[in-house]
Amino acid sequence: MIPLFRSSRHKLIGGVCGGIAEWLGLPPWSIRVTAVVTLFAWGLTGTLYLLAWATLPIDGH
Repeated sequence: MIPLFRSSRHKLIGGVCGGIAEWLGLPPWSIRVTAVVTLFAWGLTGTLYLLAWATLPIDGH
């Protein structure tokens, strides 16, 4: 399994959703839609996104 990184290829804001998508082998849009839906449902996604953005290294691409 590849390590979890922020994506430089599938980046809209910080590359977190793109990195998670690459890590899971899914299309980036599916992770972005899930993040937006859970943001409205639980409100915790924004905090987790910022934490991941601050702590995950960006990939070498």
